[in-house]
Amino acid sequence: MSAKLSSTQIAWRAAQDIADGAYVNLGIGFPEMVAKFQPPGREAIFHTENGILGFGEAPQAGEEDWDLINAGKKAVTLKPGTTFFHHADSFAMVRGGHLDVAILGAYEVAETGDLANWSTGPKGVPAVGGAMDLVHGAKRVAVITEHVTKDGKPKLVKRCSLPLTGVGCVTRVYTSLAVIDIEGGRFVLREKLPSLSVADLQAVTGAELDVPGTVADLLVPEL
Repeated sequence: MSAKLSSTQIAWRAAQDIADGAYVNLGIGFPEMVAKFQPPGREAIFHTENGILGFGEAPQAGEEDWDLINAGKKAVTLKPGTTFFHHADSFAMVRGGHLDVAILGAYEVAETGDLANWSTGPKGVPAVGGAMDLVHGAKRVAVITEHVTKDGKPKLVKRCSLPLTGVGCVTRVYTSLAVIDIEGGRFVLREKLPSLSVADLQAVTGAELDVPGTVADLLVPEL
């Protein structure tokens, strides 16, 4: 399937749903891109598990200060009012329910909202990190991901086959093909690429899609 969003476009789309003033944790890697795309007039306060609240997007190449990094060891910039605190205090914020949104990557997401994103199985390198805390501490958990794996297998499935990060925790998935909510143990289609039929999307989704009367076009800028 040739038509799909780039990683940058998926990150842009996810950023559009972050409310002004929300406290947000971005997962390591791909989700970090969301920080670039805050809509005009809105500002999210970004949190990282190693103890920073209120950082900005990545600095320009060559302008990094390597004493200022996020949990993924990527350089960050600071905004006015940025605060620093102990690692334990950072996780107290997570576990205490003080984050509005966590946006994470995924290997698999089940129609029940289960998430697998820390291990690809016996041959994989496990990387739990703070995700197990985030998926149960944040008020809302969203996932950004390709719709299928590199070998074409669905990442949105009926039941996860990989070790779980959390159970029933994901409420929205932004993929390279669609925006899908998880409601009542079902994948509910909200937006899809205009060039893609529902049948084509269903063919690359590993569980039945609930298709409401109106499905919006998934429209993003060229980035």
